[in-house]
Amino acid sequence: MPDHLLTETVMLCIHLLELFGIFVIVFGCIKAFLQYLRAGFTTEGREIKLELAKMLAFALEFKLGGEILRTVITKNMNELYMLGAVILLRSFLTLVIHYEIKFESD
Repeated sequence: MPDHLLTETVMLCIHLLELFGIFVIVFGCIKAFLQYLRAGFTTEGREIKLELAKMLAFALEFKLGGEILRTVITKNMNELYMLGAVILLRSFLTLVIHYEIKFESD
């Protein structure tokens, strides 16, 4: 029974983190689009792009946290390999976005 309780608790936390990440992505995209509209459909200002990149990086941190938690409840090595690949991909995306933020802000 305690194993089942742990699994359910971890799954709830994973879903919450995924939901937080989705919310940040949607909020950031809507905010960036509204700024784009106010700017008259021009992309001359780098602030819109930087703000969106920061929001995407922030959202990826939530989603990465969910994947790391998922390692607690994996049952076999195939799941762990797949999870490792997802974690590596999301980490790589986060690094690329952080690099882009640094490059654009200089």
